[in-house]
Amino acid sequence: MKNKFYKYIETLQDQITSKLEAVDGKARFQEDIWERPEGGGGRTRVIENGNVFEKGGVNISGVHGKLPKSMQDYFKVGDVDFFACGLSLVLHPTNPMVPTVHANWRYFEMYDKTGEIVGSWFGGGQDLTPYYLFEDDAKHFHQTCKTACDKHNPEFYPKYKARCDEYFYNAHRNEGRGLGGLFFDYCKATEDMSMENWYNFVTEVGDSFLEAYVPIVEKRKDLSYTEAQRNWQEIRRGRYVEFNLVHDKGTLFGLKTNGRIESILMSLPPHVQWVYNHEPEAGSEEEKLIEVLQKPVDWV
Repeated sequence: MKNKFYKYIETLQDQITSKLEAVDGKARFQEDIWERPEGGGGRTRVIENGNVFEKGGVNISGVHGKLPKSMQDYFKVGDVDFFACGLSLVLHPTNPMVPTVHANWRYFEMYDKTGEIVGSWFGGGQDLTPYYLFEDDAKHFHQTCKTACDKHNPEFYPKYKARCDEYFYNAHRNEGRGLGGLFFDYCKATEDMSMENWYNFVTEVGDSFLEAYVPIVEKRKDLSYTEAQRNWQEIRRGRYVEFNLVHDKGTLFGLKTNGRIESILMSLPPHVQWVYNHEPEAGSEEEKLIEVLQKPVDWV
């Protein structure tokens, strides 16, 4: 399964970066092949200073070795080896009318001293973080997620949508990071779902990403914006940074397993503001966004 899934994310990375370059029309992804001393490595692709994307990355990795003690304690396991692979992406557009987006699809295995698999699961999801609320965009993104889920189980979308709202939440701010999407983790084999079934589901979601996001980008990328709206975007980006450094499991896992720091922190935007005690004006479009972030909406 691990070889099959790694080949899938290699192909998906090519598909996504090719499409995003076409959408941007100017910038190209710069590729960086890296190796992890303890085992494995990855292929990082970063785009910067384009017509559409100010910064973004679409990265794949496959790492293996001894599971660090901190992660042994987290997973409540003994001295085991592990393999983890996945594709992780984040895109920060220049225009504040275009939302930031994040997605990740991953696979994990653990092994005992004989090399037998003692645990394996899939995880992942995709979520939208706008700076200005366009309800049509939210509905399109969530409908695409729901369509992918419904092909496998009609219970998946409401279940994983709720988990996304719960996970991508800045508790210290009492607000969501964005408008959500899907989040699933520890998807293990059961009587109802084999690992092959989970593979089919996760790859269905991965294949849906471009349809979920690109039409939104193409609709909003040429809209005009003011300096004040750009400042608001940078303030909201600060909340994105806070989540990634305080709460994000992928960031913490990468740091605790001696991952490549440039790839781990690729998700951080280039221009950010932290303005003391900033509050949007009453009745403004900025306040409208905050109200939605404080109470998740059922978009479909």
